[in-house]
Amino acid sequence: QVQVVESGGGLVQAGGSLRLSCTTSGLPFRSYRMGWFRQAPGKEREGVSCISTGGVSTYYEDSVKGRFTISRDNAKNTLYLQMNSLKPEDTAMYYCAAGVDWSDTCYYRRGYWGQGTQVTVSS
Repeated sequence: QVQVVESGGGLVQAGGSLRLSCTTSGLPFRSYRMGWFRQAPGKEREGVSCISTGGVSTYYEDSVKGRFTISRDNAKNTLYLQMNSLKPEDTAMYYCAAGVDWSDTCYYRRGYWGQGTQVTVSS
């Protein structure tokens, strides 16, 4: 069956870094546009960053531009999100999704979600 599993979250001080990973199995990873989303308590889930199947095209939400970098390794069926210069407002549950698209924002179309990994940034 399909599995989408995030890892790499944790507690970090403001200004620190984390690298999230999303490992997948049971799906044709290289055929899916992939994305990272986050949801803070009391807020709606938002698209943080998305990447094309080959990794050439990317989208970043304005607040993370210049700080976060999305990448993928199709040979390892894995998606990454390098997060630098973290801020307390980045605190949220981060989700990986297969089957996304973007225009003004990154959004989920049809595919699969992971269970999420918590990122907490202390001030």
